[in-house]
Amino acid sequence: MLGRHDELSELKRLLKRFPVVAIVGPRQVGKTTLALRLLRDMPGTHLDMENPADARRMEDPATTLGPLRGLVVIDEVQRLPGVFSLLRVLADRPRSPARFLVLGSASPELLRQSSETLAGRMAYLDLSGFLLRDTGARAWRRLWLRGGFPRSFLARSDADSFEWRQHFQRTFLERDLPQLGVTTGAATLGRFWAMLAHVHGQVWNASRFGSAFGVADTTARRYLDLLEATFMVQVLRPWSDNRGKRLVKSPKVYFRDSGVLHQLLDVRTGASLLVHPAVGASFEGFALAQVMATLGATPRECHFWATHHAAELDLVVERAGSLLGFEFKHTVAPRVTPSMRIAMEDLGLKRLDVIHLGKDTYPLAKGIRAVSVGRVLDDVGRL
Repeated sequence: MLGRHDELSELKRLLKRFPVVAIVGPRQVGKTTLALRLLRDMPGTHLDMENPADARRMEDPATTLGPLRGLVVIDEVQRLPGVFSLLRVLADRPRSPARFLVLGSASPELLRQSSETLAGRMAYLDLSGFLLRDTGARAWRRLWLRGGFPRSFLARSDADSFEWRQHFQRTFLERDLPQLGVTTGAATLGRFWAMLAHVHGQVWNASRFGSAFGVADTTARRYLDLLEATFMVQVLRPWSDNRGKRLVKSPKVYFRDSGVLHQLLDVRTGASLLVHPAVGASFEGFALAQVMATLGATPRECHFWATHHAAELDLVVERAGSLLGFEFKHTVAPRVTPSMRIAMEDLGLKRLDVIHLGKDTYPLAKGIRAVSVGRVLDDVGRL
């Protein structure tokens, strides 16, 4: 298991505090591998709902789960829509003899049922693909090109990685989404997904996008919500305050995995990425994800900032009562811009880091640093 040490430690911590823990994330991201690794340290039972034998055992879940002891892992739990009410009963037993770890591809139905039925008894771990902390900083270019899905990152060649992502996209649209109750056709969502790749990193305009796609803006928003709920895209909300300036109020949209973005843009190699028109936006989304993960920042702590007078900042992170600012520049020689100075003053930033392609971290101005993307783990993490 490459990396995942932080996630493994966090799972152990959560299981000490909660009787039920859920690992949620897209298919093929490594949820089962992480759970099986945990079972080596915490003996128990693994039930996979895609295994016919396990599925038959769970036709009567109360009879199967009731006697189990130790750690009980239920894989692909979205196939058991009624199991959460049973888990509430089992979790409330005196001196509960079992802890339950449920794994599932993210779905609104999964989250709704668990939050309503297991309020106060259940914790969540959102599992993403590999990050710099898993692969090491030296592999950042490979991670950027291929993305963090384990089989994509670890493929023998860029061509094999690209082919895996092609099959992943098809399986996601044709099998995974229907299993989550999505009735919209795979071809329609595939076209929407492909169009969305061309506005990666841009401010979302539902009316304009819906018009270009040939649907109502409410339909376009529903499709976007679906891809956000399945962890394919991240919607970054704008920063707002009451200081009087006219601020942009629409969100930005980023693909959570740069490899999936590159597959939809038909970017197959590092050389083709560097000459693609979307290279700057791609680097921005990749570096943004690494900074958020390094800081351990939640989506609620993260925003972008933009005024209607063209001043903007790619990422604003709320942390311990202070604001940290970040810009992402696909260049080896970043410089201070007027927008950065305006953001420093208007937001009262504790500091502003400009993440860039070069090898070094060095000061640009008072409170503003240039930080190498290869040094994000070492330099950004030091608050």
